[in-house]
Amino acid sequence: MSRPIILGIVGDSAAGKTTLTRGIAQVLGPENVTIICTDDYHKYDRKQRAEINITALHPDCNHLDIMQQHLSLLRTGQPILKPVYSHKTGTFEAPVYIKPNKFVIVEGLLGYSTRAARDCYDVRVYLAPPESIRASWKVKRDTQKRGYTEEQVLAELEKREPDSEQFIRPQRQWSDIVVSFYPPSDETNNTNGHLNVRLVLRPTIPHPDFTQILDVSDSTMPAIRLGLDRDMGKPVDVLEVDGHTTLEQVNKLEHLICSDMPYLKNVCDRESNPEIGKVAGTTGETIQSYPLAITQLLTTYHMLKATQIYQ
Repeated sequence: MSRPIILGIVGDSAAGKTTLTRGIAQVLGPENVTIICTDDYHKYDRKQRAEINITALHPDCNHLDIMQQHLSLLRTGQPILKPVYSHKTGTFEAPVYIKPNKFVIVEGLLGYSTRAARDCYDVRVYLAPPESIRASWKVKRDTQKRGYTEEQVLAELEKREPDSEQFIRPQRQWSDIVVSFYPPSDETNNTNGHLNVRLVLRPTIPHPDFTQILDVSDSTMPAIRLGLDRDMGKPVDVLEVDGHTTLEQVNKLEHLICSDMPYLKNVCDRESNPEIGKVAGTTGETIQSYPLAITQLLTTYHMLKATQIYQ
């Protein structure tokens, strides 16, 4: 039996991990994807964490040894008995029997925190939105879905900041792609659909050749830009896609990604895949985000590339 292809999506709380995970699973076909959350490997429930004054972001608050053991088993196609942590109640539920499908997406806070865990992934993504955006997303999510007041969420963010800085953000260095959604210019209150995306593409995996679609003669500030930069001291390519990119512009980029991947050609047909790039707006409506669609497609591209290499 061929082994599963494993994608890691790591980022701080409310960085957009679940939104990206769901979109990629939709592209690959939910029946082909197993989704694992590393937050299920918390060592203490919410009440215990408060009593001993530790945050969920601290490695000592998580069974990282069991997490990496389970990732190793999944990589070889073996089943696991996964713990279940309920973010709604802050308590643990009965573990579930998980048998990996063709693709496994592992999302959470500390997925790259150990060498053994990092070695289990075929593709590693790190989400790094500006802290102001992440804070607003966390307030919205935790007040609407987890029963907290805004004051409680902001206080928790402040409490977690030292652990975010020490344990979460350094994991960026281990990623193949760094994804940063950000508002255009000074518009800090934009809806998600109008956010730009900055994709840091490390040379750790072979990316598509984007140079052929970049026509700088379009304008002095094209909506799709490719450049060179340094990230954490290392040279990288950077692809930026603005939220106001036109469908015609984004189609060129999408078809470039899809061109050498037969399966993805069907994905690029928006009539048959209307869900790609869809995200909830600030008032609950569903809106189309072309930057999100490109991010989903590119990540899927790398998962399918890994299928060709390792299977």
